[in-house]
Amino acid sequence: MADETKPSGWAGAINGMPREGQSAERSRTTTMQDIIAFTEMTGDRNPLHYDRELAEASVFGKLIVQGGVTSGILNALVAEDLPGPGTVFLGCEWKFLKAVGVGETITGRVEILTVRADKPICTLKTSVRNAAGDLCLDGVATTFTVPLKKS
Repeated sequence: MADETKPSGWAGAINGMPREGQSAERSRTTTMQDIIAFTEMTGDRNPLHYDRELAEASVFGKLIVQGGVTSGILNALVAEDLPGPGTVFLGCEWKFLKAVGVGETITGRVEILTVRADKPICTLKTSVRNAAGDLCLDGVATTFTVPLKKS
């Protein structure tokens, strides 16, 4: 248990100190515009994202979004939902298990595994599933939440 005489590292966190076992989910449907926007940011022009004929003849059988589009839903989850505003990734270990196609609905999920009382750091179980419930991304991430003051 944390020393109660020391201030919590979570002081000033908008959502307060998270608790182990808390979870949050967020869903969205991928689009061709996601691929275009990601390409504009990164330069990733892999033909599996643009050439329908080639992609359909590949092991994936469809146009697929970049891995960054798939994992991006987790960025929104940690920054907006849990742990919440001011949260950034310190590290992550993700396995991409199934490609996500254009037009697929994905659901990202984070669950708090550990919380440090002395510093605003959490370890999270992370996942992204498609509408059929297939696991597309699985892993663990460590986050840091910058204490923000409410205006």
